[in-house]
Amino acid sequence: MRVMVTGASGFVGRALCGALLSQQMPLTRVSRAPGVQGSVAVGEIDGTTDWTLALQQCTVVVHLAARVHVMNDTAADPLAAYRRTNVEGTMALARQAAAAGVRRFIFISTVKVNGESSPQGQPFRADDVPAPQDPYAVSKMEAEQGLRQLAAHTGLQAVIIRPPLVYGPGVGANFATLLRAVRRGLPLPLGAIHNQRSLVALDNLVDLIITCVTHPAAANQTLLVSDGQDLSTAELVRAMAQATGVPVRLPSVPVWALRAAASLLGKREVVSRLCSNLQVDIANTRSLLGWVPALSVQEGLRRAVSSE
Repeated sequence: MRVMVTGASGFVGRALCGALLSQQMPLTRVSRAPGVQGSVAVGEIDGTTDWTLALQQCTVVVHLAARVHVMNDTAADPLAAYRRTNVEGTMALARQAAAAGVRRFIFISTVKVNGESSPQGQPFRADDVPAPQDPYAVSKMEAEQGLRQLAAHTGLQAVIIRPPLVYGPGVGANFATLLRAVRRGLPLPLGAIHNQRSLVALDNLVDLIITCVTHPAAANQTLLVSDGQDLSTAELVRAMAQATGVPVRLPSVPVWALRAAASLLGKREVVSRLCSNLQVDIANTRSLLGWVPALSVQEGLRRAVSSE
């Protein structure tokens, strides 16, 4: 069995490739740019990408490469830009993989296909009606739909994984910004936020992906993943502070005041995520695959901060 990993030089890709190699699994790493050591370069990913060389002798594809969610996107037509990579590029790869005899196609999607926030006490489930609310999530949903249709007409097994926010060594974006603020001991006015959010440690996501490489029951399934322990934003900040060994400063500012300030500062989307619920139900993933998260949130955060 040989596994092909796209996006091999990315945040999740590096960790996944390292874990596969540690298990002595034959691996083909794929990157867009030439010159990445040990990788096959394919250039820009769209409907015209030629994957022939990368697919040689591969039986499983893990497709991580994507145009990711972009804050303040400057593309003239963001949805078209996302579709070009995330839908057309994914489907070109999947069709070529099926023609090359690849047995299984593991697609890393996003929980944003379910929606931006979950109702109080009602975690997202894999069989919920999709409710994507931005171009990135729409493109991921459309790629999922295309893969299911392709699987129904070929022998290719499509496995779809929808992670929430992934954190771990080398994490960037808003999580890294929050972590830096905690490290510096800055007062964060988040003490009054009593939401519930699911996260997934990088090692837990990688472990599930590797489980899906070989597990028979993963075929043609849509799977949600998390650490299995939901936190409020205030609890997350306290856990970060504990992991970094610094005192926490969490003044309680009413949520309405935070949202009002965010609107004035153009940070409405960031504060909305900090205040809203986003929970996922991983019961089906657990029962179907016999999978349990290997790391607790506390250990996942310890590993994330120890790499800084």
